[in-house]
Amino acid sequence: MLRPPVRLPPRRAAATAAGPGRRLLLSTPIFYANGPPHIGHLYSALLADALHRYRGLCGAGPGRLSTGTDEHGLKIQQAAAAAGTSPPELCERVSALFRQALARAAVSFTDFTRTSAPAHRRAVRHFWGALRDGGALYKGAYEGWYCTAEETFLPPGQLAERRDARGQPCKVSLETGHQVHWTKEENYMFRLSAFRDPLWKWLRNNPRAIAPDPFYQQVLRWLEEDLPDLSVSRERSRLHWGIPVPGDSTQTVYVWVDALVNYLSVLGYPETHGEWWPAAHHVVGKDILKFHAVYWPALLMAAGLPPPERIFVHSHWTVRGQKMSKSLGNVIDPFACFGQYTVDGFRYFLLRQGVPERDCDYYDEKVVKLVNSELADALGGLLNRSTALSINPSNTYPCFSESCFPKILDSGETEGTGRVSAEDYEFVASVASLPLQVAGYFEGFQIYKALECIAVCVRQTNSFFQRHRPWKLNRKDPAEQLWLDTIIHVTLECLRVYGTLLQPVIPYTADKLLSRLAVEPEERGLSSLTFLPRYSGQPCPFEGRQLGPDTGVLFHRLEKPGQHQTETKKL
Repeated sequence: MLRPPVRLPPRRAAATAAGPGRRLLLSTPIFYANGPPHIGHLYSALLADALHRYRGLCGAGPGRLSTGTDEHGLKIQQAAAAAGTSPPELCERVSALFRQALARAAVSFTDFTRTSAPAHRRAVRHFWGALRDGGALYKGAYEGWYCTAEETFLPPGQLAERRDARGQPCKVSLETGHQVHWTKEENYMFRLSAFRDPLWKWLRNNPRAIAPDPFYQQVLRWLEEDLPDLSVSRERSRLHWGIPVPGDSTQTVYVWVDALVNYLSVLGYPETHGEWWPAAHHVVGKDILKFHAVYWPALLMAAGLPPPERIFVHSHWTVRGQKMSKSLGNVIDPFACFGQYTVDGFRYFLLRQGVPERDCDYYDEKVVKLVNSELADALGGLLNRSTALSINPSNTYPCFSESCFPKILDSGETEGTGRVSAEDYEFVASVASLPLQVAGYFEGFQIYKALECIAVCVRQTNSFFQRHRPWKLNRKDPAEQLWLDTIIHVTLECLRVYGTLLQPVIPYTADKLLSRLAVEPEERGLSSLTFLPRYSGQPCPFEGRQLGPDTGVLFHRLEKPGQHQTETKKL
């Protein structure tokens, strides 16, 4: 019998209090180790990495970024058999591929969890014991349509009739198209139905718990429907590759329960997790939303723990309008993309084009066009033009002239008395407001909008530079020299802001840009980022500083690829 709902323990101040000392765990899903990584996996990891890096630049306090591989379950068991190897050997190989891909992509993970590790297995056994001791588990016969590919039972409303490869009628998952099979066995059941009201209350009291909002609304709709109890084990005779149920060697812990506990095991559950939990933000794909926004919070409540603070949800990538599929041969290999587009180029494309609320389409020409336009031409060209010896022969961060670019004191004014136009004041105001805009978009899990705003400002800066044609000015005329220096000063100030804000997305390119501007590592944080202080009569620490060494083109233009970068990594 289920005991009355456990009163959730008070949240530790160290984990949840606002301010610079606040701890936070950011996590990707742990990736299923039945095949090599593709860009869908990479997209999840890059979103989490950008959030983690951005938070670090804000000086927000201790942070961790966890990722890893999910190594148990029937899919692993079957994939290993098909490959003529054992599950441990398969997992060792595939897990190494994921670690290699994430490291190559400059994902700054602090923890890499493997569910086959002894510490994780111990955490799962303890978590199972907490569920059992709280009365949340019971044993019962269960039958239904089981989807091995998704490792879950599906209700009739989520099934469709199809024909298999032999032309025989079969049932498949309505969402994924994977075939399902009728399964009947005796399992341990989790009393999920008892947590419908607590889940509803949690979400109603925390409208920011799931973002973007369409996914929050989706979870609320799920809670309006029946919430049947959940099978949380499988017969060990069917599934031997997994963690045995404590005290019952005939059963294996359901792979999703096993996998979800990674968010606790990485924090040292059951001993030291309280130093961090529940200050956790999960980044997940929409296909696993129910597991993270319904099952996981309910399991946590049943174990006497609060749900995670936030769940960020993203959609999928298609390839030329088609779902990625091994049978279609269109699975995009991240390693090939890094070679073709560079790490920063591909990071920028995925984070700039990926919209969490809807599926996004990949094709090679789109990558080349976007990266060439915004990184090579707009950003790189601006740096090259404003630091060229023909424009800036002293190779310094020149002085700003308040007489050339006077501050407008009356908000109703549109023009000053110097050489600037109303358009120039609007442009400077746009750049000044950019850090706050970017902060809001990162907070709302809309990184693509942050990058869009930066790209708009980069175009405005190019227009400012082109409009005033500094290369036409006569340096022998003192007034002209003042104006020339001011144009370059404003342009370099803009580039410094863009380089600082782009560090979470294109770390190598941003470092190269900031180094060219002689911005020291301790000057690259966001908490102290100020733009054009001389315009407000404040000193600029960069004024008169010698620029850093010229290391060449900021970002080389990409060549159009000859063919799609499809999956090449073999098991």
